[in-house]
Amino acid sequence: MKNLFLSAALMLSIATFAQTPEQNTNTTTAPAQTTQTAPQQAVTPQTQPAATATDATTATASADEGFKKIAQSEIAIDVLRPAVKKYEGFSLVEAMVAEDGSQYKLVLTKDGKDVAAYFKSNGEFIKEETV
Repeated sequence: MKNLFLSAALMLSIATFAQTPEQNTNTTTAPAQTTQTAPQQAVTPQTQPAATATDATTATASADEGFKKIAQSEIAIDVLRPAVKKYEGFSLVEAMVAEDGSQYKLVLTKDGKDVAAYFKSNGEFIKEETV
């Protein structure tokens, strides 16, 4: 008789544990706001046998003639919107504006490839050059 009560109590306790639902507590938290910047790759100059340092300096000076360097925050929003859309995934290396403010030159890089993009001050794309 004693074994009958023990076996009934044992079966009752096993059934209780077997049917107890596992309580999952799902808590959601707001995602942390982070700012990510793409790492900029170092550009290593490639020398050509016939080229001299003065030739490279002259070419750079003539290409930047009439432009002055500006900070990224100084780029007009009308220029920034189409530039970000067209060059998604690129990192800004340098920003310049024409002395008269009519054009912007943005030097951008992606996967070791540098490009100079020219925009009018109203955001209209002008041209792209490989740097």
